[in-house]
Amino acid sequence: MTDLVLTQKQLEIKPSASSSSSDFDFLESKWKVHNRKLKTRLNKCDEWEEFESALHMRRVLGGIGNVENYYASFDGKAFEGMAVRLFNEKTKLWTIYWMDSNSGTMDEHPVTGSFENGVGRFYATDMFNDQEILMVYQWDATNPEHPVWSQAFSTDDGETWEWNWEMVLTRAD
Repeated sequence: MTDLVLTQKQLEIKPSASSSSSDFDFLESKWKVHNRKLKTRLNKCDEWEEFESALHMRRVLGGIGNVENYYASFDGKAFEGMAVRLFNEKTKLWTIYWMDSNSGTMDEHPVTGSFENGVGRFYATDMFNDQEILMVYQWDATNPEHPVWSQAFSTDDGETWEWNWEMVLTRAD
């Protein structure tokens, strides 16, 4: 699995031995997405909201990258997000950049990591509600017909995690 070392708020991420540019090939398609998201994060909340969305992914740059478009509606307002993923052949690590229609900016703290045995973990340090956090995105593709994406935040350098969002995908007809 991706090795993670946190030293003085600096992440050192090492790839798994099997990390490759084909790690996200399972995701190339159009998907229906069932979302389960905490109503508030890092607030000891145990109330979840559930909603449907869509995700479309295509490979780019000769297979070393991919672009994902995410479509949802929040409070009756259309939302579009985009993930751009790039595989670095030298480091054998994936970097994932996020942007969306709410912010109009590209994420300043992309997550970085790799896959091992069908599970990818991608880390970044960031700020949430004026608090420093360690963030992980996890892709579980052990069942490629129903891959699962989830996100967690840690306020104690990865000692404990609050899993705050999960998306279960089903191929669209």
